[in-house]
Amino acid sequence: MARAYDAFAEFRMTGHNVVVTGGAQNIGAGIARSLAGAGARVMIADLNGEKAAETAAAIAAETGQDCRGMACDVTDEAAIRAVVAATADAFGGISTLVNNVGWGGRHPDPTAISEEDFVQSYKLNAISAYRMSMACLPYLEQAENAAIANSSSFSAATPAYDILAYATAKAALTQMMVSIAHMLSRKVRVNSLLIGTVMTAGYGEAGIDPAMQDRLMHPDNLVGRTGRPQDVANAMLWLCSPAGGWVSGQTINVHGGGGVVRLFGD
Repeated sequence: MARAYDAFAEFRMTGHNVVVTGGAQNIGAGIARSLAGAGARVMIADLNGEKAAETAAAIAAETGQDCRGMACDVTDEAAIRAVVAATADAFGGISTLVNNVGWGGRHPDPTAISEEDFVQSYKLNAISAYRMSMACLPYLEQAENAAIANSSSFSAATPAYDILAYATAKAALTQMMVSIAHMLSRKVRVNSLLIGTVMTAGYGEAGIDPAMQDRLMHPDNLVGRTGRPQDVANAMLWLCSPAGGWVSGQTINVHGGGGVVRLFGD
């Protein structure tokens, strides 16, 4: 009897070795969990090394896959090199990089953002992804279905003046990664997600309160809800797996559909 057709075969990541930055919690943890659940070996690199190890242990127990965590300040080039070396040593190579790390605070008065605010935002949200990508590149170039996937933000493509430093840094990330996709043509696939509001602890730290969340229930949000980490993880699995093998140089919206919704009041 012929084996039944498996429509999910190309979403499996057995044999793939993945680095997920900012993967200790929230969206990053969801991404790490889904990729491990699809069969990948995963290294979680996070500023909070203790939380990264804790999350990795939970994912390994749940999925049965080799999942590890270690501390990494992605604005520190030496720390990036250490994560890349540790991952390659543990897994025998790197086939997939998810540049998920990123954060941005609220600036209610966009005329009062300091130069240092912009510099730090670019270092964390854009330059770190470039450095991590280049550090992984020698391994990615040797891998089958090598992929870089980036967590960008819907604020990179729509007016977001109350989170101006973050939004402009994410816009830089998006443009940079399209250029890198062309630079690495036929060697490594490179794509980004423009992610909408996913209600996690991180958004609370950025100042989004329940009243602001209610404002997101706007007619322009076609799905009618804010996002879940799993919504983003599902899209990342597609982009990173062989199922996304004909997709590169793309910026894909994952935000519930619709148009502009301002997050903050005046």
